[in-house]
Amino acid sequence: MRMVDLIEKKRDGAELSKEEIEFIIQGYTTGEIPDYQMSALAMAIFFRDMTPQERASLTMAMVESGDQINLASIEGIKVDKHSTGGVGDKTTIALAPLVAAVGVPVAKMSGRGLGHTGGTIDKLEAIPGFHVEIDTNEFSELVNKNKVAVIGQTANLTPADKKLYGLRDVTATVNSIPLIASSIMSKKIASGADAIVLDVKTGSGAFMKEFEKSKELAEAMVAIGNNLGRKTMAIISDMNQPLGFAVGNALEVKEAIQMLKGKGPDDLLELCLTLGSYMVYLSNQASSIDEAREKLLDAIATGAAIKKLKTFIEAQGGDSSVVDDTNQLPEASFAIPVKADKGGYIAKIVADKIGLAAMTLGAGRATKESIIDLAVGIKLHKKIGDQVKEGETIATLYSNSENVDSVIELVQGSYTIVQEKVVAPTLIYETIS
Repeated sequence: MRMVDLIEKKRDGAELSKEEIEFIIQGYTTGEIPDYQMSALAMAIFFRDMTPQERASLTMAMVESGDQINLASIEGIKVDKHSTGGVGDKTTIALAPLVAAVGVPVAKMSGRGLGHTGGTIDKLEAIPGFHVEIDTNEFSELVNKNKVAVIGQTANLTPADKKLYGLRDVTATVNSIPLIASSIMSKKIASGADAIVLDVKTGSGAFMKEFEKSKELAEAMVAIGNNLGRKTMAIISDMNQPLGFAVGNALEVKEAIQMLKGKGPDDLLELCLTLGSYMVYLSNQASSIDEAREKLLDAIATGAAIKKLKTFIEAQGGDSSVVDDTNQLPEASFAIPVKADKGGYIAKIVADKIGLAAMTLGAGRATKESIIDLAVGIKLHKKIGDQVKEGETIATLYSNSENVDSVIELVQGSYTIVQEKVVAPTLIYETIS
């Protein structure tokens, strides 16, 4: 078998076999297949696409290129949730203990943030003492005991994907549906889940800006998961504005805590209930989506969800007293208002500009080596559809520097204010199963 022949085969639109894909991924992981040949194949895939079977084979070959997490010792059906990333997306912090509170084992492997989207691990580390450096045995024990634990991604998880992702970034092949879908799903499957619920974002703050592309990606990932024996479904949710009001690590933790107390933003609650209902249903803890939703609402109303959050924090070395007193979380030195330059209705918020503004304050990483300031970020006071008066505060910057004029301009520039009344956007566009 020769790589040049396989490049030619895909270039001409033919289907690669499972064995051919395994040969490619194994050779590329070990370095026997050079970057220039893999670049050629990636470009051929970009233009020629892949069949559902090719996508599943590519995903599994990348899974088998490195470590696989064995969750067999965890009792029950393990359901994982993955978001394609967005601004203010603190869903996991609230969702994991909420779902665990109704008896669903949540064994979550999460990553750190790069760029404007932020990472779940960074956010959780805003809680004093909280850590994710636990081995897989302890991880399984915590899930069996408490129904919830979060661990960082292992260094050798899907190494083929890491190499290919870096190559795609410099060869203009990032926006290839089969390559994106197999990249995401390889990590989810290697993480050991029995079922997977996907939150595919669409809009200005999402990786996929257009709904049709988001839908295509969601369908591709669901097909891969089901082809590989994992019960998989997806929702497509709005990211034309930040989720909730808070953007920034400690600020988002506070908002997640408020949601579990029944006092959080409506959009965050609705997204958690939607995703959580499918997680509960897929784990066989409810006979219908409606029953699952009622169980989740009951867990919030009775305090079971907030109690589970405390247990989760304590089990991973964190100070659970922050749940009762969120002022113990890191706080910035300055709170600086951003004013509306005219009155009217909020018609648009460019979410990725808000994310960039938060990153500029120090809440995100411009490079992997960047140091995150867990205290800083942005809190929105007005969202799409809201009425605003000239000079009214539309957002507050939480900063450890007073020199934030450029960030104020960036936030103001992300808002579009019009005179006509505006309807708030739909949160959940479609469900794919």
